[in-house]
Amino acid sequence: MEGQGQMSSSYQRFPTIKIRELKDDYMKFELKNTDPSIANALRRVIIGEVPTIAIDLVEIESNSSVLNDEFLAHRLGLIPLISERAMEMRFSRDCDTCDGDAQCHYCSVEFKLNVKCDSDQTLDVTSLDLVSSDMRENPVVAVDRAADMNVFDPSEQRGIIIVKLRRGQELRLRAIARKGIGKDHAKWSPAATVTFMYEPDIHINENLMETLTLDEKREWVESSPTKVFEINPDTQQVEVADAEAYSYDDEVIKKAEAMGKPGLVSINAKDDSFIFTIESTGALRASQMLLNAIDILKHKLETVRLSPETEEDDAQFIDLEQHMRGGGGR
Repeated sequence: MEGQGQMSSSYQRFPTIKIRELKDDYMKFELKNTDPSIANALRRVIIGEVPTIAIDLVEIESNSSVLNDEFLAHRLGLIPLISERAMEMRFSRDCDTCDGDAQCHYCSVEFKLNVKCDSDQTLDVTSLDLVSSDMRENPVVAVDRAADMNVFDPSEQRGIIIVKLRRGQELRLRAIARKGIGKDHAKWSPAATVTFMYEPDIHINENLMETLTLDEKREWVESSPTKVFEINPDTQQVEVADAEAYSYDDEVIKKAEAMGKPGLVSINAKDDSFIFTIESTGALRASQMLLNAIDILKHKLETVRLSPETEEDDAQFIDLEQHMRGGGGR
C-alpha cells in the first residue's frame, strides 16, 4: 500500500487546456499541469490516429486524359474529404455487414466522376466534380479568404484540381472512400501541422540591465532574431514584448556574455506548460481533432488498464488514468 501511495503522488496531476484562438481549420491552446510525454502523445495521436475517410479504391471506366490510371488514383486518394462521422464508421476490415469489401454505408462512401470536354477551352476537372453517395461526406472545398481572414465569398469556392482535359478527352470513374488513420497512410491524417513548444520563462536582471547604456540596450535587444524584447519609449527600460516569440536560439544569452554581462537574462523552458497549434486539412475541424484525440488516448489507457497482463498493477494504472483524465478539467 505504501508503494501505491507513492505512485499516486507521482502520477496524479490535473491537466488543463486554455483555448487562445479557434477557427474551423486552426486552433491554438495552452496545455498546462502535465509533462512532455503526455503532450507528445497527444500530438502523435492527432497526427496519426484520429480517423478520417479517404478514397482507397478507384475503378476507372474511361480515361483518355494525359495522366495514367495509377497517377489519377493517387491524386484522388490525397483529396481531403469531410469526415465528421468517421469516428462512428467501421473500418472495412472490421465490417460484418459487407464482409470487408467496403460496399455498405457503415464502412464506406461511394463517389462517381463523369466529365468530358466538348470545347476548345481546357477543362479543369476538380474535386467538385466528385458526386458523393452520402451528402454528409464531400471533398473539402478550397476558399479564397478576404483580407481580414474572416470573410468568405462563396463565389470564390474552388475544388482541388485532379486533371485537365482538352477537347474529346473524358474521365469516368467510381471511387470508394474508407475509414483509416494516418499511421496506415498519410492520406488519412486530418492534420496539416501539429506542433507544441515549451512555454518560456524569461527573467531580466534589472540591476545588470541598468549598467548598460541606451545604445547597448538597443544592440542587445536587436541581437534576438525574433522580437522577444523591446525598449519602453517612456522609461527606457528593456521589457519582454513577446515571450512566445523566443525560439530557444540563445542569441541574447551569447550577446550578453560577449558584452561582459553574463546573467543579464535567464531563460528557462517550463516543463509542465506547452503551447499547441493545430492546422487541419479541412477533413475535420481543428477542435474536433483535439476532442477525438483525447477520446482515443482515454480508450488506449482503458485498454492497457483492463488487459489481463496488467491486473496485478491495476492500482498503478488507475492513478495514471486520473492523470490522463485531468480530474475532469479539459
